[in-house]
Amino acid sequence: MPSVRTTATALAAIGAAALGGTAIAGAADSSSTTASPSTGSSGAAAQTQQAPPAQRDPSQGGHQANGKTEVLLTGDTATKVEAAAKAKVPGGTIERVETDVDTGSPYEAHVRKADGSEVVVYVNKDFKVTGTEAMRHP
Repeated sequence: MPSVRTTATALAAIGAAALGGTAIAGAADSSSTTASPSTGSSGAAAQTQQAPPAQRDPSQGGHQANGKTEVLLTGDTATKVEAAAKAKVPGGTIERVETDVDTGSPYEAHVRKADGSEVVVYVNKDFKVTGTEAMRHP
């Protein structure tokens, strides 16, 4: 008849193997979680952590809203939007010009003013400024 110690050791080994299998299966199901073992009273336990979100470079555009994604402007359209924004914010530096998905204007320019503050200048299809908004950073 097996001793209590042998039985306890066998149960601990089975539990550890089950937890390890669960951790591996969980890692295979989701690429955004990682499994890392941590020691506990049973010998091993599985712990998952959420991967941090990828950082987006705002100078590259790509803001999403209303099921659409903003796209950087190029060519003649970019030149005209930049000119309208510079006329509205003299002395400002254009950081980027892109399509707009948040307001009724089709275009926007992100401008850093001479005092360091930032504004968004909204421009319509006729390249007329329709409004501005101070940037709010988190």
